[in-house]
Amino acid sequence: MEKRRSLSIPDRENEFPENFGVSLSQNGEGDKRMVLATIRMMMSAKKFGEALRILGSMAEQMRVQPGCLSCRIYRNGQEDNVLMLEQLWSNEEDLDRHLRSDEYRQVLLVMEMAMKQPEIRFDTILSSTGIETIEKARTRKDNGRQGRT
Repeated sequence: MEKRRSLSIPDRENEFPENFGVSLSQNGEGDKRMVLATIRMMMSAKKFGEALRILGSMAEQMRVQPGCLSCRIYRNGQEDNVLMLEQLWSNEEDLDRHLRSDEYRQVLLVMEMAMKQPEIRFDTILSSTGIETIEKARTRKDNGRQGRT
């Protein structure tokens, strides 16, 4: 049986932002890089509905928090009872404030309900682009051939 590490719980569908797709650089207040936070959890069939309900309620609250650019819950179509919470934060300070909040305790409780240790990642994003990257790649010459458009 997999050994789980206990989480310490302290006592106490948005659109992408206008600046999404550009590099976030220093603005006099220090480095402001976006942070993508993901938590992947495998729930028991018995706890899945409860976890989805709690996370759904929390996602609504997170979306209006300062610095939250996006908050989504995904259900894995290939693995039963797997949920993923994905949040995009404008900077590390806003994420840190969120992680210390009383509301985040609900997310920690759902993680405790998981069948095994959740997969948790925090990825720093230096820049982000959109369709222009596809267009650029598709029109670039490759091995002497023009890409299709």
